[in-house]
Amino acid sequence: MRPVIGLIPLFDDEKDSYWMLPGYMKVIEKCMGLPIMLPLTTEKAELDEAYALCDGILFTGGHDVSPSVYNEDKKSTCGATCESRDIMEEYLLKKCIEDNKPLFGICRGIQFLNAALGGTLYQDLPTEYDSQVEHHMSPPYDRAAHKVEVLENTVLSDILGAGIHEVNSYHHQAVKELSPKVEGLAISEDGLIEAIAVKNHRFAIGVQWHPEFSFSNNEESVKIVKAFVDECGKVRSE
Repeated sequence: MRPVIGLIPLFDDEKDSYWMLPGYMKVIEKCMGLPIMLPLTTEKAELDEAYALCDGILFTGGHDVSPSVYNEDKKSTCGATCESRDIMEEYLLKKCIEDNKPLFGICRGIQFLNAALGGTLYQDLPTEYDSQVEHHMSPPYDRAAHKVEVLENTVLSDILGAGIHEVNSYHHQAVKELSPKVEGLAISEDGLIEAIAVKNHRFAIGVQWHPEFSFSNNEESVKIVKAFVDECGKVRSE
């Protein structure tokens, strides 16, 4: 039986609809996992039932994290937020941490992990962080935009190897102050935190780049998702 991975749904405000980028599902399938899109709800009983079906949770990209999550006022440069996602993800994150269930965050995912656990975010990099590095690339998204340094002796260096790696990049918010409950795993060439892990957890990693866009031509994108899916598989077999 393949491990079941629950994906946080994306939400289209204009169409009032749930949706999912196929890359999130395809890379999990490639790594021998079974992806399912969860319902977007704040009902705890429904979330408990959905959570119980899953061996791990993927925190996807999407809306900006509401500054209220990290106790700040929303600036005019902050993008659209989705309160139901913030509430849903905070509940599921807490359950994953309590149960030591694997989780993986991509883009908004890394930002939410850090913010929900006591860190802060740049609400808008172009106006808050002086850099010439391209963090909001144009299509195609399966190519390298900038470099990151994976730090030695971290869970990410075990997966990808320590040192310089090239990543794609499509975001305007980013980790600012690290939560005391996480550790930094990778840093971009302009000093931004690009990957984190929740301390004392079997697998709770967030990355700022997008393996769901680059997995078809980037072996490292597959490696990190496979490490997540493999850990979810251990949960299924326990």
